[in-house]
Amino acid sequence: MTRWAAFAGIALTVLVLLLLLARASQSVMGGRYVTREEQRWLDRLPDGADHLDTGAAPEPRRKTPAETTLDGGPELSTTALLANVAVSHGLFAALLVGGALLTDVPVSAFGITADPLGSGLFGVGVGIAVGVGLALANTLAAGLVDVFDTDPSEELREMLAPETARGWVLLLGGVLPLIAGFEELLFRGALIGALAVGFGVSPWLLAVLSSVAFAAGHGAQGGLGVVVTGLLGFALAAVFVLTNSLLVVVVAHYVVNAVEFVVVEGLGWEPFGGT
Repeated sequence: MTRWAAFAGIALTVLVLLLLLARASQSVMGGRYVTREEQRWLDRLPDGADHLDTGAAPEPRRKTPAETTLDGGPELSTTALLANVAVSHGLFAALLVGGALLTDVPVSAFGITADPLGSGLFGVGVGIAVGVGLALANTLAAGLVDVFDTDPSEELREMLAPETARGWVLLLGGVLPLIAGFEELLFRGALIGALAVGFGVSPWLLAVLSSVAFAAGHGAQGGLGVVVTGLLGFALAAVFVLTNSLLVVVVAHYVVNAVEFVVVEGLGWEPFGGT
């Protein structure tokens, strides 16, 4: 017999832990940092120079652990940062899956079914198609707001963007799939699918609530980033409700993230020319 109340408690606990981690990550980004462009400029300064000519140098932004700091503080490599994200999300996913097993929640409640629309290669194809559409809208929106120097996810992307081929393999082949899998399992599979089945609540109401939580979990992207992420979360939630497929939204989520990293950070594409 499924113990829905116990599972709901576990899912909400995982959500709270994720939000607390996101809050802690947001505080890490509270300082100032030197970007790779700014560091190359600093490297050209003559020996003994102790100030920046603000008319020639880019304006410093907030500090990321992946880049050299002005104050000579400790550095955290991008690989170490990616490993940290992978471990934290992996632990949360294990807790959620373990909770589902202990409370006997059927996998179908999470949108894991044999329905041809959302399973197998066809489900993967649907996810790719949805992901490409959402990625196009997301990338164009990011480019548009970047014209006003307010790209909501620029700092977070720079923190995680690799500089080596090995780093890109780790990001695209390990970290991003894990992030997409866990976040969809929690925000769509558990907070929409399982709770709708277990408590008879409208999945559309749960879609709104889960999207608000999804946006709150991305507070490190700034205020505008929270809004954009909330809209993206609701789009994924709507796809989940309509298809009842966890596979579709996991693939779509991965495609959105991968395209954003490859196009914006890897290729440096600025659809509106940047600032």
